[in-house]
Amino acid sequence: MPTTLQSIVLPTTQDPDVLPLYADSEIWTQIDGTPVRLSNNANIDNVLSRSSARVRSGTRVSFASYFNAFPAAYWQRWTVVTSVRLTLRTTGRGTVIIYRSNSNGVAQRVDSRQVTGTEESVFDLSLTSFSDGGWYWFDLIASTEDVILEDGAWTTEEAPVLTGKLSLGMTTYNKPDYCVATLANIAQSPSLLEGIDRIFLVDQGTQKVRDEPGFDEVAAQLGDHLQIIEQGNLGGSGGFSRSMAETLKREDTDFLLLLDDDIEFETESAMRALQFGRFSREPVIVGGHMFDLLDKPVMHAWAEVVRPDPFMWGPSFEEQHRHDFRKRNLRQTKWMHARLDADYNGWWMCMIPKQVISEIGLSLPVFIKWDDAEYGLRAKAAGYRTVSLPGVALWHVSWLDKDDSQDWQAFFHTRNRLIAGLLHSDRPRSGRLLQNSGRQDIKKLLNMQYYATQLAVDGMRSVLRGPSGLHDAISKEMPAARARAKEFPETRVYRPGDPETPVARGGRALPELEEKPKGPTGAQLALFTAKMVPQHWRRSSVPADSQPELEYAKQGAHWWQIPHHPNVIVGAADGSGKMWYRHDREKFRRLLRESRALSKEIEKNWDRLAAEYRAALPSITSVEAWEKTFTGR
Repeated sequence: MPTTLQSIVLPTTQDPDVLPLYADSEIWTQIDGTPVRLSNNANIDNVLSRSSARVRSGTRVSFASYFNAFPAAYWQRWTVVTSVRLTLRTTGRGTVIIYRSNSNGVAQRVDSRQVTGTEESVFDLSLTSFSDGGWYWFDLIASTEDVILEDGAWTTEEAPVLTGKLSLGMTTYNKPDYCVATLANIAQSPSLLEGIDRIFLVDQGTQKVRDEPGFDEVAAQLGDHLQIIEQGNLGGSGGFSRSMAETLKREDTDFLLLLDDDIEFETESAMRALQFGRFSREPVIVGGHMFDLLDKPVMHAWAEVVRPDPFMWGPSFEEQHRHDFRKRNLRQTKWMHARLDADYNGWWMCMIPKQVISEIGLSLPVFIKWDDAEYGLRAKAAGYRTVSLPGVALWHVSWLDKDDSQDWQAFFHTRNRLIAGLLHSDRPRSGRLLQNSGRQDIKKLLNMQYYATQLAVDGMRSVLRGPSGLHDAISKEMPAARARAKEFPETRVYRPGDPETPVARGGRALPELEEKPKGPTGAQLALFTAKMVPQHWRRSSVPADSQPELEYAKQGAHWWQIPHHPNVIVGAADGSGKMWYRHDREKFRRLLRESRALSKEIEKNWDRLAAEYRAALPSITSVEAWEKTFTGR
């Protein structure tokens, strides 16, 4: 009996924006190195169902797409599968063509077959020549009549290494509508439900999912699959750790799929992750990619790494960031054909084998930020790799309309990065981590973001207190960070209609027309810093009743422009209003001194602190320690 590794799927939402992720038009060309679409045979009106689509007479549609091509290189590298079978059921007269690519993105024709009437076409394809990269896909060409793709699947006759089921762990804080929608989506997928053992919905909010309209109906559909767990707000690390702890109790579960709450979920992705895990030679963490929920054809990042010297996360190279499938399809994107390795995967969607959880423990007790990256690095040190698998993805609200480095989360950005560095950096005395972190503080200070800098300073103090208090503080740190905001006027958002909204005497700065404006780097950056820091040190504080000089839109408020002004208005990142930044000499001087002093103290004690955190890691990530935190004992 063959095992389905990937089903051919199509969108059923009638949303034309997502179609490029599922099917592709026939003809592209290059003009000055830029891909240009010459025809558009793949139309949303031709999607007939979740599994079927029409190719109109005389046209050609390619399934060299994110969700329907087969990422052969990843299956060859990580799994026991040595060959894959593509089975297509079609109706009508036309031609099926099978292609493969190599790691440079060069397409090669593998096989073809003419079809007529209602027919099943089977293609057996080897997975032995994709060590560095490459995909399989198929095209459909309709002849004198329409061709209907009834359904299709990539399967194997080989036996999996594991046969256990999948549990899902969702963590939420006051997003009950998203959660009910995700649960309903899962309930409507019989094949996924068959592979699921338990859904752990960890509700940490005050707006309970159980009270959301529609919950009772979907809970009845899911039955014993669903388990609601309500606990205090312990952040993502607390919610996901609860799912991990519960998973260890499940005899039928071999894998835990972590899911964020503010998502739209491609359920086929969960089945693909499960099958990849089942067929892997050794246990691997299987990560899903993240598409932008508000701009659905755009992928936020492909494979992420932690760069060792600055110890900072990010895409393995810049071209991956914000890739738009409307502008470059799979065939037109050479780097997408190379097999790319990851250090970790974001916990918006990440499947972890139960064996890994049992061996390396649960998440760090750090509320949010760096918990997923640290876990990937910890797993890697224990011999378990992370695979960010193409064709496995969901849609998540991206970071474009947020700036969490400036709000209460700034505490966790700094504190948790330092803790992760102490645990996993192999560079003497942190490498460039502390230098890079210090530069970020200076940039914030020069931009009059004193609140964010204060939280970074608080984060460094927390690091110096050591690992023993992390569990006790996990439910207190976020409220404490938010309470700090009242000390910093720049955190106030002036919304439309607010009579106290300041008006800039110079009006609004012209919008930035350059797509990616560049700030100073290298020697120019050093000169900029050497000039601006003394200016801000000497500059007098701006009175509270003064009038702002100028107003900037958020996207135009570049970090190298704002320091030239002592008093400006900047649009809020989420578009809700305006924020007023005023120079405060006392805060600037105090925070600069404290930031530098604490950074030097951490650097001086780096080896001692690293030894303390590494020694404490097995204890603070243990089920026993987390159980006490879950119950408040």
